[in-house]
Amino acid sequence: MLRFMRGHVYSVARSSIIPRSTAVGVQNIRASHDGPQESEEEFNNRYVTYLNRPDLTHWEIRQVMNTLAGMDLVPDPVIICAAMKACRRLNDFALSVRILECVKDKCGSKLNEIYPYILQEIKPTLEELGINTPEELGYDKPELALKSVYDYN
Repeated sequence: MLRFMRGHVYSVARSSIIPRSTAVGVQNIRASHDGPQESEEEFNNRYVTYLNRPDLTHWEIRQVMNTLAGMDLVPDPVIICAAMKACRRLNDFALSVRILECVKDKCGSKLNEIYPYILQEIKPTLEELGINTPEELGYDKPELALKSVYDYN
């Protein structure tokens, strides 16, 4: 194994990484994450608590949603509602629509199954806050799309 440090290459003996007393079959243990596993409820509560902070900024909402977009999941409706309320506190309608577009994009191939469920769950919050979905605004269709040349006949 080679270790790079400030332009120099150092050779590290394998025995210095794996203790000699360790059995050969045990050496293939994954040690990338040793922390406790977080339940789905704890995960949701962590993000909802963060988004409910009264001093939350525009940048912090974007950071949270960007972090969630980078994960292999669709945010829970509770998190989406907290994000919508945070957008409303900051009077940022455009960000709320972008968040909904991001959630729709995260549904991927299961769009027809997941997205209607999410809309059903967050609809009371959207109505309470006066936020329209991208479909209600016409953002799901291209605005200046040209008619296909095959459709002229």
